[in-house]
Amino acid sequence: MVSLAARNFESVMAQKHIAIVDIGSNSIRMVVYDGLNRTPVAIFNEKAVCALGQGLQASGRLNPQGRDLALSVLGRFVRLARAMQVSVLDILATAAVREARDGKAFVQAVERRCGIGVTVLSGEDEARLAAMGVLCSTPGADGMVADLGGGSLEVVALDGGKFAGPFATFPLGVLRLWEASGGVRPVAEELVAAEFAKVDWWGMTTGRPLYAVGGAWRALARLCIAQTGHPLHVLDNFTLQASEALQLTELIARQSRKSLEKVPRLSKKRLLHLPMAAVLLEKVIETVRPSQLVFSVYGMREGQFFKRLPPEVQWQDPLISSCADMAQTAGRFPEHGEEMLEWMAPLFRHETAQQGRLRYAACLLGDVFWNEHPDYRAEQAFLRIFRMPFMGLGHQDRATLALTIYARYEGEDNLPQAADARGLLSDEDQRRAQVIGLALRLGHSISGGVPGLLRSTRLLPEADRLVLELPKRDPAFAPDLNDRRYDRLARAAGFERFEIRKR
Repeated sequence: MVSLAARNFESVMAQKHIAIVDIGSNSIRMVVYDGLNRTPVAIFNEKAVCALGQGLQASGRLNPQGRDLALSVLGRFVRLARAMQVSVLDILATAAVREARDGKAFVQAVERRCGIGVTVLSGEDEARLAAMGVLCSTPGADGMVADLGGGSLEVVALDGGKFAGPFATFPLGVLRLWEASGGVRPVAEELVAAEFAKVDWWGMTTGRPLYAVGGAWRALARLCIAQTGHPLHVLDNFTLQASEALQLTELIARQSRKSLEKVPRLSKKRLLHLPMAAVLLEKVIETVRPSQLVFSVYGMREGQFFKRLPPEVQWQDPLISSCADMAQTAGRFPEHGEEMLEWMAPLFRHETAQQGRLRYAACLLGDVFWNEHPDYRAEQAFLRIFRMPFMGLGHQDRATLALTIYARYEGEDNLPQAADARGLLSDEDQRRAQVIGLALRLGHSISGGVPGLLRSTRLLPEADRLVLELPKRDPAFAPDLNDRRYDRLARAAGFERFEIRKR
């Protein structure tokens, strides 16, 4: 018999689960998210390659074998979603279903078989949802979003986190372009050029980032990471300068399948179409002329998730929201992070908004790893932060945050991954991470991590020394707290010595 507590738990969980199914031209994927929180957390993620759009260019109809497989896959997905008692199940169909002559009949077959409606997205819908997926991760995204699928390519312009107006959809998905060109690069380039010539607003985001969305381009990102020996194998927010991206994509487009097969964790099913994905990315970069290329793992599905968030939640900072959640669930005194942020502020009077954001995140994470084994605490904290799927965090910022917490737990210099992270940063950024980490360590040490105590102390930069003022009559600070290790903070911050002063 299921207990009342268990039934209540199941009821709460059922209210939280949100499922989104994406019927693409090449694959069908279902992702189930654990509630409408600011950061989508996937508790289930499964993909099936059905190739619905294979042959569409020539026949105008869905691939018959793919159609049968898709019906079977969708039946499984809907059954699983219902077993999970999801509160929302969105089924979205894209270019292949939208454009095929038998697309409407396919939708009707799905609805009869599964007993649930299917939304067929327009090209504009696809473009906007892809852009909203990028905004879910990076609220202030500013530039061009390009979303590549199997049957189409969508582009949409963003201006400081808002839609700038224009969008376009092209029949240039990797499946379609491969079929139309016969896999011949010069033919593919001519087809792309002819389609791109139909749009006259490409230059409106010149000199700003290009956000690349879609599985084929994520595979390219994995190849670029392998080619450059980049130390962090996190695809989201992997960023290249536009000129470097062009060199790499051209190199990848000309590589043999045999050489591509050697790349770890690269899906073999994508190998055939990777040259077309590389050609498309080259042509988008050449046409848009962006400052840099930013790969995003968040696209249409996350855009649909983002649409469902209340407006007051949508524009929360996803990084700060995630760190606050971690502090709430794993920290001993989660409210202490806000105090720490204010307490160490005198050391950082001239920081930028982005530097302040990272310092805030570090303060929230400053006590999250307290229950790790003391001998491995610094290493575990560093590795988790360096590799954690944070939203809205570039690789350099990720390295900064990880090194900050590494210093907070007195990490040593012999961790190879920490050396890799330092290689992503300037000397000044490394120094700043060290100062914040040591300040966190000091703040937690003198207060015991207990909220309220830090507010009665002050950290004061003076001419040649860093002064910690403590209340004379408060027994919490009665013992001699001076510790030679605190001199490290003074030296790292550019002072000759550290001094404790009672008042």
